Amino acid sequence: MPPRAEPPKRPRRKLVEFDAETWHALHHLSQDSMKSLQDLADEAFRDLLRKHGRPATLKEALRESARRLPANDPVARAKKRKS
Repeated sequence: MPPRAEPPKRPRRKLVEFDAETWHALHHLSQDSMKSLQDLADEAFRDLLRKHGRPATLKEALRESARRLPANDPVARAKKRKS
C-alpha cells in the first residue's frame, strides 16, 4: 500500500459549479438554517466521508486505527449456566 499523502496544512479551495435549481435550493437552505454555504458544504462532506467509512479528523483516524488491533476488541464474557 503506498504511503498516504500528508494532509494540507492550510485550507484548500476548489471551484464547484451548481445548476440553477441546486443553487437556489442551497441558498434557501442556507438562509433558513442561518448557516453559510461553507458550513453546509462542510457538513455534507463530513457526512459523505462517514457514509464511506473514512475518518474526517485526525482524532477519528486514530480511534479507527486502534479498533483494528485485536488486543483492543472487547472480551466476550462466558454465559453462566443454570443448574
